[in-house]
Amino acid sequence: MFHIALFEPKIAPNTGNIIRLAANTGCKLHIIEPMGFDFEEKKLRRAGLDYHDLANVSRYPDYAAFSAAMAGKRILALTTKGSKPYQQQRFQADDILLFGSETAGLPETVRDSLAPELRLRLPMQPGARSLNLANTVAIVCYEAWRQHDFAGGV
Repeated sequence: MFHIALFEPKIAPNTGNIIRLAANTGCKLHIIEPMGFDFEEKKLRRAGLDYHDLANVSRYPDYAAFSAAMAGKRILALTTKGSKPYQQQRFQADDILLFGSETAGLPETVRDSLAPELRLRLPMQPGARSLNLANTVAIVCYEAWRQHDFAGGV
């Protein structure tokens, strides 16, 4: 299944919603620290409801540790500065879908470490800044899963 990676998430309810999404899609969730909240925060637990025990979540102290752990896997960055619409991507079963923080997105150094064809974007109206992180993760995750006929789902 796919991997969802959150780079320095800042908003607990978004991360809680993404934990729930990961549990329901079979995706593995990777959280790259530092976070803008305590992992035990009530808002995180509330948004994730009882899915924390069902989700496969790993945490990393920084991007270097995450990158080392993911060596050999393809990383696709979702960014408003992406050069390729997400729906044109042919997703592979072990792809990592990397999302930046709600306030800053992905830093230029991380974004530029990936080839332009691996930087994906969602279409939006002109002048729009970005979508909510949890919504963006859900849109892309379900497109990737759809391309694999919702393998493992019921």
